[in-house]
Amino acid sequence: MSLAEKQCAPCQGGVEPMGREQAQRYLEQVPQWALDETGTRIRREFKFKNFVHANEFVDKIGEVAEREGHHPDIHFGYGYAAVDIQTHKIGGLHENDFILAAKIDAIGPQ
Repeated sequence: MSLAEKQCAPCQGGVEPMGREQAQRYLEQVPQWALDETGTRIRREFKFKNFVHANEFVDKIGEVAEREGHHPDIHFGYGYAAVDIQTHKIGGLHENDFILAAKIDAIGPQ
């Protein structure tokens, strides 16, 4: 089953975040995302023609995030949207983060 077909599972904390090596393996399934220098979050930047298109995309991310119960940090403006994902409860990465990334990839510009 692909990441985009999976559902995020509620994370109540109390689990260890994945290590850098495991995160790198998951990144193979969402190759346009990058691991940050601390290995605790993933990030992707999207480009758009204008502010309206960026805003529409951010709205779509919000809908996906609500359905999945997993919420990214989003920064956007004229012609761009930058999305950071991590599991806040564990201060690092979990499979849910990569599931959300795959779902965002499915709605975003390629």
